[in-house]
Amino acid sequence: MKWFACELHTHTVHSDGSQTLQELATGARKLGFEAIALTDHNTMSGLIDKEEVQRESGLIVISGMEWTTFYGHMVTIGINSFADWRQTDKDSIDQGIAAVHRSGGLAGLAHPFRIGSPACTGCYWEYDIKDWSAVDYIEVWSGTFAPIQISNHRAFALWTEKLNERFRVAATSGRDWHSQTKTEEPLSVTYLGVPEDAVPTERQLVEALRCGRVSVTIGPLLELEVELDGECIGIGGVIPHEKANQALNLRIKLDFSVRAESWSLPDQGSPEQRIKVRSDQRIEAECFTNDEATLYEMTVLGGEKKWLRAELWGSVHGVSTLIAFTNAIYFD
Repeated sequence: MKWFACELHTHTVHSDGSQTLQELATGARKLGFEAIALTDHNTMSGLIDKEEVQRESGLIVISGMEWTTFYGHMVTIGINSFADWRQTDKDSIDQGIAAVHRSGGLAGLAHPFRIGSPACTGCYWEYDIKDWSAVDYIEVWSGTFAPIQISNHRAFALWTEKLNERFRVAATSGRDWHSQTKTEEPLSVTYLGVPEDAVPTERQLVEALRCGRVSVTIGPLLELEVELDGECIGIGGVIPHEKANQALNLRIKLDFSVRAESWSLPDQGSPEQRIKVRSDQRIEAECFTNDEATLYEMTVLGGEKKWLRAELWGSVHGVSTLIAFTNAIYFD
């Protein structure tokens, strides 16, 4: 699997941003991103220069739009036509999600627990979702230094709750990037995985998100695989029911080379830094990292589980926090 560093929530002067798409792409390139999704509020007009910006920057630009309403913000990406946000009310967001899917796109909850009115009208999610199986992803980390924000803790807990209810919904991060203002706070990155032999395209990245091939981090890239009867099941994959009771051999990889000039962690490999493998039932395994190892192997019991994910914990800016997490591997 090849992993691509993506920023999936951005704005330009076509809504409330203070940057052009070209400026956004230039800034993203300097930070080591390989793809960005343009998600201006209720408009796609900022994409008019998409092809030229892609050629000049070398970035993949994913078409998108942030539905911005009184009852919540919904990020839509990969859309190939305008899906009209004005036709949706508080009790019919399911129809809105269906319209996004008809346009070829994915729909995700943006910063669902950010403070709402009067500070940010509509930023808090109030829509009544009747069919969670239609939701493609939840933006669980929003803003800079995302893992320490209480609103993001709530979004992460919501994602975990939906996994526990057996919904296969992805989790992403989004800076909600409006300007080229510099920050010393850690930036989160959503890595999307495409097949090793594929030439990456916008559609392949959207498909990766659709399939849950996602890893999120403010530092190193974290990967998880389950080896079962000679077969490797990666992030977003499914462990067949008939094999669920076997012992599961896990391979967890840490890649410290990604975007190496754009982030740093103090005392990498210190006793404070550790990997946890979590399921719907418990912490299944845990180990400390060290300065030399990038591959960690563990064995956990299968059984009546619903999902597994890997997490990297450690100290950042003097705060003990979650540094990175994978999306789930599911049990059928």
